[in-house]
Amino acid sequence: MDRGRSKKMEHDPTNDEVNNLMVSDEISKKVKELEDRVAALEKKDDHLTLVLFSGDFDKAMAAFIIANGGIAMDMKVTIFATFWGLDVLKKSSFNTAGRGFLEKMVLAMRPKGAGKLGTSKMNFGGIGPKLFKFMMKSKNIEQLESLISMAQDYGVRIIACQMTVDLMGLKSSDLIDGVESGGVGAFLASASHSNTTLFI
Repeated sequence: MDRGRSKKMEHDPTNDEVNNLMVSDEISKKVKELEDRVAALEKKDDHLTLVLFSGDFDKAMAAFIIANGGIAMDMKVTIFATFWGLDVLKKSSFNTAGRGFLEKMVLAMRPKGAGKLGTSKMNFGGIGPKLFKFMMKSKNIEQLESLISMAQDYGVRIIACQMTVDLMGLKSSDLIDGVESGGVGAFLASASHSNTTLFI
């Protein structure tokens, strides 16, 4: 192809129209993608999901303060408790009769209920939590047990991971009243509708 013909094609109005159509089509695709993303976000409820993995007093405090805060902001809130997070939901006492040796041993080594939790830092053999509770009381800060009760009263959905309940040798009756049992599907269903998911 000679230079004259090539130059003519470069300035051919037909080629310009084709290029403009291609660019316009690409822009339309990008706009559609953005619209789809916005629509997906708008479909999500104003929902907060927390994974409570830790059994530490301070982290459980954070989880239930956030949960109650979410409820105060008219959000739907779900707490999915798994592994050591189940310690927070245990009753202060329950019967372990009829369980295997290993199950009894695991249960004996773990704290029973929110009132027996240690702290992640400055535990000092159990002195740390008592110190924090004293300081909280002096500053009129709600105790963990009260925060849990408030969360349940205000409609926070609390789910105990059924696999971990079985693994730890627990039974549903060992957990405080109002706690549901569910698997990973229950967590994923909640998380898929959440604007925010936190791991504590």
